[in-house]
Amino acid sequence: AGGLLMGVIANMAPECYAGVEADVPFVDALTSILDPSLPLTVTEWDEWGDPLHDADVYAYMKSYTPYENAPDSENDERTAVFPKIFITTSMNDTRVLYVEPMKWLARLQRAGVDAVAKIEVEAGHGGLHDHGDLVAAQAVGGDLL
Repeated sequence: AGGLLMGVIANMAPECYAGVEADVPFVDALTSILDPSLPLTVTEWDEWGDPLHDADVYAYMKSYTPYENAPDSENDERTAVFPKIFITTSMNDTRVLYVEPMKWLARLQRAGVDAVAKIEVEAGHGGLHDHGDLVAAQAVGGDLL
């Protein structure tokens, strides 16, 4: 859940970071874990808790998940100091569906945050495996941040 952590730190202490790279980030965890039809949801309840049937777990998850806590307007005081965000995601990721980071990206951009995404068409959750592609992807992230 490293991508989730990047979203949390950006929300909780935006002034501490100039830029954040969030790779295949699980940033809309609450929405995903509320959907038992998704392949990993029910098996993840042992680790995360079951927000579908437990109000305390729901409230706790909602208190930190990046999407629910991201700035949602230019009037949010965090927007002025929010770090640049570089998101990577993949169309073939079965662990973190690409719609999660794209939904987060849309919310951040609507609030005026400088956020961009790179979407891999062929990679899965583990990203690219060709060394040349990896180097090129890292260069893009470094340039954008």
